[in-house]
Amino acid sequence: MARVPYVTDEELLPEYRDLIVSSLQGRRLHVYQSIGNNPEVLAGLRGFFASLWTDTGLGERERELVILAVSREAEFAYEWHQHVRIARGVGVADEEILAVSEGSLETFDEREWDLIEYAVAVVREEVDDALHERLSTHYDDETVVGVAALAGAYAMLGQVLSAFDVELEEPFVGWTLAGESQKYQG
Repeated sequence: MARVPYVTDEELLPEYRDLIVSSLQGRRLHVYQSIGNNPEVLAGLRGFFASLWTDTGLGERERELVILAVSREAEFAYEWHQHVRIARGVGVADEEILAVSEGSLETFDEREWDLIEYAVAVVREEVDDALHERLSTHYDDETVVGVAALAGAYAMLGQVLSAFDVELEEPFVGWTLAGESQKYQG
């Protein structure tokens, strides 16, 4: 059981009720319901993450590779689980998802390889000049800032969810996608 309750619509003022519903899935998610114990923080967080989704300079596929890399590196099962589905929806193949999980970056071209390595280095706090320079050969400074902010934000979100011991809404997809039932495939 989570360390904080999952708030319900009835517990929130009307202006906050839509914040506990996923804009992608159209259903209440524990991530938002747990943070919804502080509606102002949830509102700010949702705005910040919305900006990261639209303003980093990355495409959808690149965004999801960063989020998967961060989630896997830090072993944030909740975020990994949610973003496997989202990544598939933007064209990331299962083989590529597994490659991120296993750290087998040979599957990716140089640009995506450097992007994933940079995201992992942000989590490890190991970004050095050489890695930064490699990423900068593919992206302008504005996008590099977006990549670092995206990676750092998802690391922070995973830490919050870990602190609250937030549970998945359904069975875990698994780090190797082996935990999936038929309804989660494709």
